[in-house]
Amino acid sequence: MIELSDQPMTWVFAGDSITQAVLHTHGARGWVEHVHERIRWQLDRLTDIVVNTGVSGWRAPAVLAHYHHLIGRFAPDVLSISLGTNDARAGLAGLDEFSTAMREIIARTPGTQLVLHTPVLVSIAGQAARGDQPAYCQAVREIAADTGAVLVDHEAYWRAEFGEDDPIGWLDDPAHPNPLGHRRMADLSLKAMGLGELDEL
Repeated sequence: MIELSDQPMTWVFAGDSITQAVLHTHGARGWVEHVHERIRWQLDRLTDIVVNTGVSGWRAPAVLAHYHHLIGRFAPDVLSISLGTNDARAGLAGLDEFSTAMREIIARTPGTQLVLHTPVLVSIAGQAARGDQPAYCQAVREIAADTGAVLVDHEAYWRAEFGEDDPIGWLDDPAHPNPLGHRRMADLSLKAMGLGELDEL
């Protein structure tokens, strides 16, 4: 659960295209935008700053390499990291590099409240390129447990909804959530952070 301060807070959401929320929302809000609405309007934290630094196609090592630009210069009170969907394309051979980069990003941001996200499910068609993604989800869970981060387990949530069925109802293509998928990501993120439920607009 995120502890809210009486003073204005800075929230940074780092990640890939799913965080950046480009193209696949077709003009609808992405999950970070929904969270932004909840924080700055519905919770009346008007002077909080919410920064989305997601970059399409990026992996954890790239975020680490550009740490200051994406994260450090903002000195976040809350840092959300949602990576692994692109990293998983490297298979099990890339798992150590992913975990090392994730842990180094966290180590460079001491004193911040951390939120770590497992990747959402990919479709059956998407499993050909990302068949080892569950191992990356497990790595995120282990890093969250080791660091005391808030864990937002999208994989488990989507698995509970779809089981072994194709989750294409929440996807726009084999790997990217559609507007409904983004809303479900926001709902789970807010719940995990203890920020309540997004009011209907």
